Amino acid sequence: MTHSRPTVPSADRYWLTNAHVPVSLLTEAIAPQTPDGLALLDLEIHNGCIRQIAAGSSHAADSDAIPQVDLQRGIVFPCFVDMHTHLDKGHVWERSPNPSGSFEAALEIVNADADANWSADDVYRRMEFGLKCSYAHGTKAIRTHLDSAGKQGAISFEVFRTLREEWRDRITLQAVSLVPLEYFLTPEGEKLADLVVESGGVLGGVAFANPDLDRQIERVFELAIERNLLLDFHTDESGDPADIALRRLAQAATQHQFSGQIVCGHCCSLAIQTQADVEATISAVQKANLGVVSLPMCNLYLQDRNQYATADLQRPDSGKSLAHLPDRAAYTPRWRGVTLLHELAQADIPVAIASDNCRDPFYAFGDHDALEVLVQGVRIAHLDAPYGHWCHVVTRTPADLLGLPDTGRIGVGLPADLVLFSARYFSELYARSQHDRIVLRQGQPIDTTLPSYADLDDLMQK
Repeated sequence: MTHSRPTVPSADRYWLTNAHVPVSLLTEAIAPQTPDGLALLDLEIHNGCIRQIAAGSSHAADSDAIPQVDLQRGIVFPCFVDMHTHLDKGHVWERSPNPSGSFEAALEIVNADADANWSADDVYRRMEFGLKCSYAHGTKAIRTHLDSAGKQGAISFEVFRTLREEWRDRITLQAVSLVPLEYFLTPEGEKLADLVVESGGVLGGVAFANPDLDRQIERVFELAIERNLLLDFHTDESGDPADIALRRLAQAATQHQFSGQIVCGHCCSLAIQTQADVEATISAVQKANLGVVSLPMCNLYLQDRNQYATADLQRPDSGKSLAHLPDRAAYTPRWRGVTLLHELAQADIPVAIASDNCRDPFYAFGDHDALEVLVQGVRIAHLDAPYGHWCHVVTRTPADLLGLPDTGRIGVGLPADLVLFSARYFSELYARSQHDRIVLRQGQPIDTTLPSYADLDDLMQK
């Protein structure tokens, strides 16, 4: 039997029948019928919302007059939430590649690209390109980090405010400041905190290991508490087990009795620390009620490349800039770069995964597709047994961490913002491309045509 792509009517009221829905994404308790946590359900869509959810093929008899779309057990997700991105950096690879693939080189190359090219128009067009991709793939909410040091902060936050307004009916867009935490010890750091307030953003930065880190953390908490801001940090994005910024941030949050949501991203070094250090950090994170977001694709790409870059820089006669390192020496990475998602989740710490960088010096690939993030996360971090338990990491959990209680889940009364897949089981969803997915927004199918890379050709010629 051929599984044909269903046609969703442009009607105010219709039924989606025979849908396989992950029970972990439902707002009401329903018993699963498959070992991986799927339930066979019918969903009535009415005026852009989910009006009823019923057991498969059991809806009211008078529904014969209402259009029905048989999904043939195809999986239905709520629209995605991509909670850690860098839209301002995206899609510069063609003009600013990173042949070495190292983190240090990426920092240098991005800074050079920003100095040369990041006008308001350049940032706007690349961020908009990323939003178009995300929307077509089925994403409803995005949090982006914005490089914010010096004059770039004013430029990028203005672009963010413009795009947030232009896209408000399609994507909920949040922004986080991104600077080294030492920046907040300066007058410019205080001005940045004020800019974040004016922009309705989130205060954030990179917790690089350094002797003054505790004082920097203290200052960030002071600024956030004074201005009633949420916090979002880049932490421990390295293969150095001595990097324990996650634990120090959690301890600071407890000390300050910080009540707002704090999110820490990456947390890579946790995966290679001693068991005693892992337990101490997880205990501190649990006590502080932090959320953790892992970036499996980007960190798989970046981590464990630094041996070559470091060895090259340590040669006294090298004289090479990181930005001009040749192709990486033959070296197979020894670890995956992701944090301890299973152990954190077992401690009831909310964990999510997200796309991070896209086609820039930190990650050469990506297409702003949260399904790709989920698929690769499942493979990289063994997010299985059962699969249905983990699909919340790109839907419900990030929505909760971003303060979006009506997003990332399926329930009666919620908007019919759904992604319909031809795959009937998780084994099919994770095995074959789902480029034929149907995305519904307020019950109506959208155009899922992706923007052309050629749209950015003139920017890449700079």
